[in-house]
Amino acid sequence: MSFRKLFAAVPALMVALLLGAPVAKADPVQTGHIEVELVSQEAGVAPGSTVYVALRQKIQPGWHTYWRNPGDAGDATRIVWTLPAGWTAGDIVWPTPEKSRVGPLLDFAYTNEVLLPVPISVPANAQVGSVVTLKAAAAFLVCEQVCVPEDAVVTLTLPVVAGMPQTDPKWGAKVADTLAKAPKPAGLKAVFELQGSVLKLAVTGAPLKGADVSGAFFYPYSGKVIEHPPEQKIERGPEGLTLSLTPGYDFTQAEAKPTELAGVLALNGAAYEITATPGTIPAEAGGLGAPAAAPAKATGSAEGASLGLPLAVAFAFIGGLILNLMPCVFPILSMKAASLTAHAHDAGKTRVQGLAFLVGVVVTFLALAGLLIAVRAGGAAVGWGFQLQSPAVVAALALLMLLVALNMSGVFEVGASVQNAASGAGGSGGLGGSFLTGALAVIVAAPCTAPFMAGALGYALTQPPLASLLVFLALALGFAAPFVLLAFIPALLGRLPRPGPWMDVLKKGLAFPMYATAAWLAWVYSQQTGSIPLAALLAASVLVAFAAWLYGLAQARQIAGKGAAVPFVLAALSLVAAVALVVVGVRAAPAASASASTATPSAELSSGPGLAAEVWSPEKVKTLQAQGKVVMVDFTADWCVTCKVNEGTALKGQRVVDAFKASDAVYLRADWTKRDAVIAAALAEHGRAGVPLYLVYPKGSGEPAVLPQLLTEGLVIEAIEKAAKG
Repeated sequence: MSFRKLFAAVPALMVALLLGAPVAKADPVQTGHIEVELVSQEAGVAPGSTVYVALRQKIQPGWHTYWRNPGDAGDATRIVWTLPAGWTAGDIVWPTPEKSRVGPLLDFAYTNEVLLPVPISVPANAQVGSVVTLKAAAAFLVCEQVCVPEDAVVTLTLPVVAGMPQTDPKWGAKVADTLAKAPKPAGLKAVFELQGSVLKLAVTGAPLKGADVSGAFFYPYSGKVIEHPPEQKIERGPEGLTLSLTPGYDFTQAEAKPTELAGVLALNGAAYEITATPGTIPAEAGGLGAPAAAPAKATGSAEGASLGLPLAVAFAFIGGLILNLMPCVFPILSMKAASLTAHAHDAGKTRVQGLAFLVGVVVTFLALAGLLIAVRAGGAAVGWGFQLQSPAVVAALALLMLLVALNMSGVFEVGASVQNAASGAGGSGGLGGSFLTGALAVIVAAPCTAPFMAGALGYALTQPPLASLLVFLALALGFAAPFVLLAFIPALLGRLPRPGPWMDVLKKGLAFPMYATAAWLAWVYSQQTGSIPLAALLAASVLVAFAAWLYGLAQARQIAGKGAAVPFVLAALSLVAAVALVVVGVRAAPAASASASTATPSAELSSGPGLAAEVWSPEKVKTLQAQGKVVMVDFTADWCVTCKVNEGTALKGQRVVDAFKASDAVYLRADWTKRDAVIAAALAEHGRAGVPLYLVYPKGSGEPAVLPQLLTEGLVIEAIEKAAKG
């Protein structure tokens, strides 16, 4: 089979692997103003499992349907299921609605497209190999200036399969994304108090610390507890916020006053289910006249909470210096070394390269910082290193690192003209190369945090944007300082041998850390997505390598005065095919709806030989402390090299295992490989914006001890034994 035919068969093979046979099948129904159908998160169902089936509404532009509480007018969507014997349907998982003002009224509605997922329980005796049909009769009130009741009967056919069903290739990711973004409990504490003609609702908890609450809004489940149209005044405090609501019928006219106030607290980009009980509004919620100012700073024992701006800038600079020594930066040192040796005895070029590297570091640091600040201001719970929580970014970086390694191996040249492409190993190290070296160093190194840097970042992310950017600028300058100083100190550069063939050998040898980085990123990608997307990435890597070889071949033909158009075109087509494969893989990946913090509390994670880890949650820590156990929490991520080094050196030894047993200690792991709002909030609570973070809680009660970012067996054992003594 030709290469072209083999490549053409890859997408079909991946689709076949994803779908299997048979597949889910449903037909859309047009009701007049809505296109309705049933869609499934998975392409099949397994006996004894639960599958989420969503009622999809594609709503005509300008029209809308309604949330569970429609607001001042309207009616919620209703679903009546007809299922096989033994199958049961749960309640609708309602996405956060939009506010729709019509004259003096305020409605809670959905526009354009909305998915309403419903959990369907499959009986354990469902016959593998059979095909079942799920039927739902749905009724809607769809409105523009006028309202029209519409209804539809929709069906979905699903196969019953053995083992874990595959994600539905068309709708699985969308259903999972809807579930991930739907409001959920997050351990928030809520109280309400009627103060004259104002109903105060105070909400406190970790997810609200440092969050942007400027757009906060409370959607009640009941339509009678508050008046919907009036503005909800926001007062913020160090631990949360207080909303001033206008009480509704249940508070003003009903004989029995409500004993709870349940609904959804929506922020900019996040939403949480809350159930408030009667009580006194706490001062930490900002309900006693606190100004609605900038995001509150983390309090308590958080490492960065008490830093002022000058000290935070100093800590950031020192942390940037130390970051050069962290394990996550080691692979990038090869790029620095190769570019430095290229012009080691040309002081002018070396200094210019040093400045280009500095600019690359500063620009990339500030760009990442600006994006992080903007995303957090939008309400998303992300932290430093957020770029490696995106499978698409990880895949792109893996392929980019592969290209860098192939370039260093001499497969092709970048930045060299036809005349000097073969003139020496270092000939391609220009200003653009130094700038990109600095940028790549930041992108790969940023997920790690170093001593001093952690507290500075925790402080920065609780400050206004200008102060935050100053801290990140200091961090960038500290990170770039060693390389820049080396470029400007001739005495140090003079110790290097004179240019010669050894430079080519060194550059090609230093390519192998870059190959290792590409392999590590591919492994991180597999942890985020699964085996099928990994297969697509590996196939894309082969195509990228093939494109690099063709490009190098074309360069050689140009130097020899021969035609190079064909290999150039084939190289471009190979790159396009590689990108297409990565896109297919990313789309096939299941959405990050599950997380370490929301997994089954009793689940045990594999941590290799030695110390066994259990899944972390704030509730589990409190439960274990109450049981008289010492608790160590490891906030980690697969993309954090420093975390992995600590796990392999300080948390695997038999001495550590024995110390845990002797102290009756439990090891919990909070895995931040995928985004997790609860983990992000816990990091913020301790003044951190990234991982690693290690906490050791004493038995009974008390605040945890914070361990350094770089661990040793002795440090861990000492902390565990100290916590056991109380």
